[in-house]
Amino acid sequence: MTSNLMVAVICGSRSDLPALKGCFDVLDDYAIAWEASVISAHRQPEALAAYVRDAETRGVRIFVGAAGMAAHLPGVLASMTARPVIGVPLDAGALGGADALYSVVQMPPGVPVAAVAIGSGGAKNAAHLAARILALGDPTLATQVDAVRAKLAEAAELDIDPR
Repeated sequence: MTSNLMVAVICGSRSDLPALKGCFDVLDDYAIAWEASVISAHRQPEALAAYVRDAETRGVRIFVGAAGMAAHLPGVLASMTARPVIGVPLDAGALGGADALYSVVQMPPGVPVAAVAIGSGGAKNAAHLAARILALGDPTLATQVDAVRAKLAEAAELDIDPR
C-alpha cells in the first residue's frame, strides 16, 4: 500500500462497519493505505478531536465519516480539519437514510462535506472519490483511476456489475 496516501474511515458505531466493507475493498483495490475507527461524535467528542489531530500528523489526507440518523459525524470531522471530508449517510433509521443524507449535505458555508449516496453504494463511491482526489497529486494513482473508469464503462456495455 502507498503509505503517503492515507484515508481514515470513521463511523460512530461498530454496527456501521458492515456497510463500509465496499469502501475498504475499493481502497484496497487502489492500494491506498487506510484505517478504520469507531468513534462517536456525540458520545466521544474529545476522543474524536484527538484522533483527527493524530491522524493528520500521521499523514492522513482524507477523512471518510459514515453515520446514520442525525449523521453529525461527517460535519463534526469537517469542523476539526481542513482536509477533505467525505460523508457517507447510512440507512440506520425509520427514514431509510434520508435523514442522514440531509444531515450530511446541509453543512454551513465554509464547512464543506462531500456527500455520496446512502448506504453501501455510497461507501464504495466514497473510496472512489478519495482515489480521485488523491490522484490529483499522484500520476500512478491517476492511471489506476482511469483504468477503473474504463472497466466501469466496459461493464456497463456488457450490463454486468464490476464491483
